[in-house]
Amino acid sequence: MSYVYQWLDGPWGDGDMGSWADRSPLHEAASQGRLLALRTLLAQGYHANIVTIDHISPLHEACLSGHVACVRALLSAGANVNAATIDGVTPLFNCCASGSVGCLELLLQNGAHTYTTHTHFPSALHEACKRGNSQCVEVLLSHGANPDEESHQGTPLYIACLHQRTECSKILLHRGARVNVGRGADSPLHAAVRGGSADLVSVLLEFGADVNVRDEYNQRAVELAPRGAQTQKLLQSFEVTPRSLCQLCRLQIRTLIGRSRLKLLPMLPLPPLLTDYLDHT
Repeated sequence: MSYVYQWLDGPWGDGDMGSWADRSPLHEAASQGRLLALRTLLAQGYHANIVTIDHISPLHEACLSGHVACVRALLSAGANVNAATIDGVTPLFNCCASGSVGCLELLLQNGAHTYTTHTHFPSALHEACKRGNSQCVEVLLSHGANPDEESHQGTPLYIACLHQRTECSKILLHRGARVNVGRGADSPLHAAVRGGSADLVSVLLEFGADVNVRDEYNQRAVELAPRGAQTQKLLQSFEVTPRSLCQLCRLQIRTLIGRSRLKLLPMLPLPPLLTDYLDHT
């Protein structure tokens, strides 16, 4: 496994620190943000797409460390924007791990793919949600990333709830992420309740979370909440107080509009009050 996963504490690491010995001077310069050295090495004939045995490129290194100028120089020298390590890690993934919006936007402007070619490969959107890098989530979605992207880890929303990333969850839900789809039978609401976040539970309920969904152990979210906890009180209160007609209409209208067209809401000839109502603002 590549050392990138060990650095990021990713779910694919197996204890092997990867191959450091075969990293080139170009890798070192990119990792440390030494732009002058990087340009000199490129001018001396080092190839922008030189890789280690694990297929880690200098662009991977620059993105992981958030060095925008080095990323720009490597791209100008022909670096492969969609290069993948043997574990499927892309430079885009590394941007989301480090939270570097500048590097992320540069890659997307140069043709970086927002999707993965295999459900077992790491997804940039999932990583941004896991890390709580909400700006990266915004940028990825604005460039066409699928908020319901399938992964063995679950949906991006599920990952955001699992790691208690309320802001990322809000962004995904505003963009039309399916509120009840998580990982298998486990819903985002189940994950939020296990984490004990009342704020996150409240957000999910506002966007239509089904309190009657059961996990693989046939338990509803309220049955997972600790007795007397705020999450339990919230769910118990919700069960005896049905959603208002106002909430139900908003959820139904948003469903009819469809996820791909939600971004067009501000363009509709509607009063701002109605647009804000439909947009949950």
